[in-house]
Amino acid sequence: MSTEAGISSTGSGDGSDRDPDAGGLRRSIGGGLLLVFVLGDVLGAGIYALVGEIAAESGGAVWVPLLVALGLALLTGCSYAELVTKYPQAGGAAVFAQRAYGRPWLSFLVGFAMLAAGVTSAAALSLAFAGDYLAQFADLPATPVALVFLLAVALLNARGIKDSLRANVVMTLIELSGLALVVVLAVAILGAGEGDPGQAVEFREGVNPGSAVLAASVLAFYSFVGFETSANVAEETRDPRRAYPRALLGGLLIAGVVYCLVGLAVSTALPLAELTGGGNPLLAVVEASPIEVPTKVFAAIALVAVANGALLTMIMASRLTYGMARDGLLPSALGRVLPRRRTPGLAIAATTLGAYLLLITGQLESLAETTVLLLLLVFVSANVAVLVLRRDAVEHDHFRTPWPLPVLGVLSCVVLATQQDGGNFLRAGVLLAVGLALYAVARGIGGRRA
Repeated sequence: MSTEAGISSTGSGDGSDRDPDAGGLRRSIGGGLLLVFVLGDVLGAGIYALVGEIAAESGGAVWVPLLVALGLALLTGCSYAELVTKYPQAGGAAVFAQRAYGRPWLSFLVGFAMLAAGVTSAAALSLAFAGDYLAQFADLPATPVALVFLLAVALLNARGIKDSLRANVVMTLIELSGLALVVVLAVAILGAGEGDPGQAVEFREGVNPGSAVLAASVLAFYSFVGFETSANVAEETRDPRRAYPRALLGGLLIAGVVYCLVGLAVSTALPLAELTGGGNPLLAVVEASPIEVPTKVFAAIALVAVANGALLTMIMASRLTYGMARDGLLPSALGRVLPRRRTPGLAIAATTLGAYLLLITGQLESLAETTVLLLLLVFVSANVAVLVLRRDAVEHDHFRTPWPLPVLGVLSCVVLATQQDGGNFLRAGVLLAVGLALYAVARGIGGRRA
């Protein structure tokens, strides 16, 4: 398909298996596996790495911004549930933008923002993997460790979506066990007569509670991003009309409950000064509990959580690259699949190279913040697309969200974007400018060939 046609709007839209010999992706993901995919992608480095920063912004009431962030994520999650069940094919946000707006450059920009966010997030997670938790075991240079880590993720991704998601099942159970351990140890601290339950309703001193919660919600929202990656495996999901909404919204709700319990645990178990002092509250709970648990055990669990998030993020990035290449917005070679594995091998290699370049040019915090800002642009597009595409009837049944929810979703993204600083806008702007330059080059090459 030419670049003028933009993202393809073709596809069966049903739940039937695609013939792998026809060159498409194999439908091998059931509803349960998809639920674990969503849950594994949401539960990860955000909650393990950012609880201290959330507490520093909100005060003792850590669970409140986590609950607010869950509500904001569900608004956009409902929009994704409608769009994916209407158009279940690889490409995700770019597919929705092209159908809604009919502007190839805009669909490319949305798709590239999603792709850039995914690769940037993977780079951030690779640095998180090489950081404080790994230091519990060995003092190793961060960049080489991150490079080796990304290579391992790429090799697992190339083995196949089913093998990758089987690994995700194990890793998701491990990371859930780590968060459950924090809650149990906090209860033990309270049972020993220590801790202070009253801190769970204390906000940051000297700051309006609403402002404190809003500032902390930006950080908390990073803990929920990842649900959008599931849109890019819709083409590999069996019966996505029924499976996808249950998996997406169910995964977000489960993650939200777990996060709020963890927020209550750290709020009540630790002294307020220690909670808000910028350290790692999860490790602090492990160290303070009367139940002796080696910190290395918890550090190992945290490393698994970070690794799982990186794996699922790179699955998304490679599938999005594959979908855009298949529809002429990126070089067609990136749309090829490995003959035996039926996985997008060149797309996996390209996205891994992009993550390599990013991780050596930024720090964990700046990469994470840039990821959020790029995703807010994608989420605005998805929420608006739901309203625009209401007039586009399809032959099959699909999930339908009440119309006020996407409107609120747009407003929530705008509010969260206003909490970002100028440096984050500059980083995101440079990445998008690079994307537009690549698009202009691709169109020029395509025009000369025509």
